[in-house]
Amino acid sequence: MWSNKKPDTPQAAQPEPKSSFSNQPPKSAPATWEDKPAMSTDAMRPLGATADRAAARLGASLHVKGEISGNEDLLIDGSVEGLVQLDERKLTVGASAKVTADIIAREVVVYGNVKGNLRAKDRIEIKKDGSVVGDLTTARIMIEDGAYFKGSIEIDKGSEKEHGNAFARTSSAPAAATKTI
Repeated sequence: MWSNKKPDTPQAAQPEPKSSFSNQPPKSAPATWEDKPAMSTDAMRPLGATADRAAARLGASLHVKGEISGNEDLLIDGSVEGLVQLDERKLTVGASAKVTADIIAREVVVYGNVKGNLRAKDRIEIKKDGSVVGDLTTARIMIEDGAYFKGSIEIDKGSEKEHGNAFARTSSAPAAATKTI
């Protein structure tokens, strides 16, 4: 239908719309541009929300050899060999994941298989079908029934040790009395 109308009307219809468009666009163009910044801030909002809410994902068919580092949460479903360093973020090792790497993160949750040392500032969780072979260093640990773990655990309470040492230095006698009672 458009192809039939275009040959008949373009010569007569186009000059009029061009002149009407040339008169009106300067007035409507600023409104269009004013609307676009609102759209761009909306477009930026999901990017910020993605960084804060959703985790980056390494799919089941992906194999990575080397170092992974970043500043966002990560879900690994594939295989990784090397080092994973997400200092202030959460790492989730999915059920289908096979990770042969040392891991440094704020929080580590293991549903799959990990061979390597794990260091988490906050906590480490090994879920019921998870498997970890390596040493753990964290402030809090949770190992569910059915999980496999082989290695050592070091509870690192960091700031609590500093406060405890300061308390022991200032009043060592009451601390000793508390220990004996």
